[in-house]
Amino acid sequence: MNSSLLVLALVAVVAADKIPDFVVPGKCPALDRKALFDSQKPNYPKFAGVWYEIALTKNPYQLLQQCVRNEYSFDGTKFTAKSTGINAEGSLMRRNGQILPMPLGEPNLSIDYEGSFMAPFVILDTDYDNFACIHSCVDVSQGYFADFAFIFSRAPSMSDKHLKRCEAAFRDIAVDTSRFVKTVQGSSCPYDTQQAL
Repeated sequence: MNSSLLVLALVAVVAADKIPDFVVPGKCPALDRKALFDSQKPNYPKFAGVWYEIALTKNPYQLLQQCVRNEYSFDGTKFTAKSTGINAEGSLMRRNGQILPMPLGEPNLSIDYEGSFMAPFVILDTDYDNFACIHSCVDVSQGYFADFAFIFSRAPSMSDKHLKRCEAAFRDIAVDTSRFVKTVQGSSCPYDTQQAL
């Protein structure tokens, strides 16, 4: 599914006067997506590997609630994504998807998981070895937008230094960092089992 279909779906929801709480008045933040995209493209092989979700903003499309582990494999053109974790019912779950350049040529990546809409996947900041700050935003219609944000770490925990760097990246584009909810990670998570899913 391409980004225009996501916009059409969200426009239909807004037009039906049934605005979900993640669609809010305003517009996506202005940022130089092309500069980010161009500088990061040569480093995509370094972005591949395992990333643990440390925190996220409210996201109805994220079905994994705890112990979220993302594994990205880069084939030279796109990433194959395998995400595992524990869902709201307390069961182990795996979701498959891909991260690839936006099909209509917009200067950023898109993320496309089974059972969800394709959406922008903008890496706001990363050092490739420790942290990644991910933002996804779509201008809908009639002065509304929807955005989601994620903080990833290469380990199930994250240093304050790296967390603060992500928070600064989000504040720079006017994302309220109090929206973030911490994802449960750590010794209670069955990471070995998830890899076998």
